[in-house]
Amino acid sequence: MTAPAPAAGSTPAAAPISAAPPTGPSPTEVMGWLHTARFLTTAAQLHHLPPIDVPEIAFVGRSNAGKSTCINTLTQQKQLAFASKKPGRTQHINLFALGRQGTTDAVFADLPGYGYAAVARQDKIRWQQVMANYLVSRESLTGIVLLCDPRLGLTELDEALLEVVRPRVEEGLKFLVLLTKADKLTRAEQSKVLSITRLQAGGGEVKLFSALKRQGVEDAGRLLWDWSHPAATPAEPTPDPAQP
Repeated sequence: MTAPAPAAGSTPAAAPISAAPPTGPSPTEVMGWLHTARFLTTAAQLHHLPPIDVPEIAFVGRSNAGKSTCINTLTQQKQLAFASKKPGRTQHINLFALGRQGTTDAVFADLPGYGYAAVARQDKIRWQQVMANYLVSRESLTGIVLLCDPRLGLTELDEALLEVVRPRVEEGLKFLVLLTKADKLTRAEQSKVLSITRLQAGGGEVKLFSALKRQGVEDAGRLLWDWSHPAATPAEPTPDPAQP
């Protein structure tokens, strides 16, 4: 039986609009991916690090900024990143591999904390040079997460690090300032420090984070997943020689 034609002058009913399908993995899938993190290797010198052919994301920050706690919270593992009882004593670059079913599709690099007064001056100078060389020359480096205690803000050492990586950020290196221990601030204080840090971050992203309250954990995790799984860039169409 044929459906009746619409009456003359009437407008055909519009097709129902459906919601666009969600893109990318769900928060549960992202957190599941982060949970696959496992120890890969450790190195005391830059030339001891193995070559990496997947995205590598470095975590940096002052001692006591909560870097180890942040990594352990994101990966849902209590002791993946070692938190020394004497901040600043850890002087190795630790790499962690991520990926399901025995594959590695990203690497996290945990760099030593800096700025702790108890560390000998010569050790500080040596590690500042190692870190600077890593941040400038590491070919697989895709993104940097700078951990910062919002009660202190970006210190002179943090700003010095920003200057080191600025040329690479301008060339496309991903950059995130993660304001840890956000639960220590009121909402008004959080809003203020966000605004200030965004002005100082030189184009990088800034997010609040609290391991205790799990504030910003899924947002930071999704950003790290996006950095590690960049969307394929569509190829530009080939010009048709027959067209003028």
